[in-house]
Formats: sequence, C-alpha cells, structure tokens
Amino acid sequence: MKWVLVFLLVSVGVVGNYYFEAESLLYRVLALLALGLMAGWVAIQTIKGQAFAKLVAEARVEIRKVVWPTRQELTQTTMIVVAFVLVMAVLLWGMDSLIGWIVSSVIG
Repeated sequence: MKWVLVFLLVSVGVVGNYYFEAESLLYRVLALLALGLMAGWVAIQTIKGQAFAKLVAEARVEIRKVVWPTRQELTQTTMIVVAFVLVMAVLLWGMDSLIGWIVSSVIG
C-alpha cells in the first residue's frame, strides 16, 4: 500500500508539472521537491526502503575508511598513466601502419 502511495505522489508530481507549465519554474521545482521528499519519506517506511537506508549508512562508513592519495602520489600515478597511453598509442599506430603497408603491397 505504501508503494502505491509513493507511485501516486510521483505521478502527481509529473502530471502537475505538465499541468502547471505556465507557472513559475521556481514554484514547480519547490512543489516537485516537496512531493519527492514526501515520496522518499513514505518509501523509507517500507522494508525495502529501510534496507536501502541501512545500505547508504554502511556505504558512508566505508567511504570514511578510504585512504585517499596525496597530491604527489596522484601526480606520479597520472604521469605513469599518460606515459603508458602514449607508448601504447605509438605501438598501435606502428602496427596499424605496418599491417596497412603489408595489405596494400599484397593487394597492389
């Protein structure tokens, strides 16, 4: 029953946005935000909604555990990636040119 209410709130938002198309964009955005918050609040009251809220909370805890690289590490890693991409580009260009030359000499 709660999911039906969520669907109705979202539907009212979509239909209302088209129906009140002549109204100010600010008012329509505020109404959509209010309906979205109400739909979200109702969705959180369901079992799947509570599971999703728990997942988000656990994800925030895991994000806090991430060790972000320093500026020096980031710069060094970026330079390694750029150098590797350039080397691979030259190798692939060379192989393509060689294969093209071979095929054109065979075909005539």
